[in-house]
Amino acid sequence: MASVQPADAVIDIRGLNTRFGATVVHDNVSLAVHPGEIFSLVGASGCGKSTLLREILVLQRPQSGSIRVFGREVVGMNDEEALPLRRRWGVMFERGALFSSLTVKENVGMVLREHTPLGADLIDEIAAIKIALTGLPPDAGPKYPSELSGGMRKRAALARALALDPELLLLDEPTAGLDPLSASGIDELVHQLRDALGLTIMMVTHDLDLLWRAADRVAVLGDGHILGIGSMNELSESADPIIREYFYGPRGRAAREQAWKKK
Repeated sequence: MASVQPADAVIDIRGLNTRFGATVVHDNVSLAVHPGEIFSLVGASGCGKSTLLREILVLQRPQSGSIRVFGREVVGMNDEEALPLRRRWGVMFERGALFSSLTVKENVGMVLREHTPLGADLIDEIAAIKIALTGLPPDAGPKYPSELSGGMRKRAALARALALDPELLLLDEPTAGLDPLSASGIDELVHQLRDALGLTIMMVTHDLDLLWRAADRVAVLGDGHILGIGSMNELSESADPIIREYFYGPRGRAAREQAWKKK
């Protein structure tokens, strides 16, 4: 994918510093997510990946630094100021965050009721389209989250994230807790949605198979720093010991071999 200047980035993070007491989570972190790419953030558990995502979403504030989304500085925004931006992005949290008391169709429709003046019938039609877009069968709409498999709940959460036709999609561990077959289906879906809808996608994941199959670029976070940014092929050749350990462990080698077999 062609290089894009930071000024044109959908997400542009510069000099970000985050601390919890004496613990340094982010130390001068900088990265940019380009329009139309699938960008992934990886690293060991507890390295600050989900914290960074929360800071992008204006759910948490760093100590210092800049986070610009669609060209607007979000650090220091209040909820009212962030609302126009939140209508331009969709978010799928790790556990889905579906309301258990609502059906899938009601979960998707709730976003439209909250943010648009559309009537009930039209909301139901749009919800059905979004549900179908994520590969769920029509009979999933009237079901409650507890009646769905793990993979179907992920797709339902994704349908809700797509409700407002976002330009940017943020995914937190989209394949966590799924069996290999279900996870593979999410891999393919992420690519299909990016290509069909022209989305920019940023995802936090531990899933090496997903990284090889879907990511255009990957940033490795460790010890509070960005250790490397590049394609999976580029990072797999890195001399950094932490990156090499991540990509050359048993799971990393297996994922790489599977990706090469499918090319």
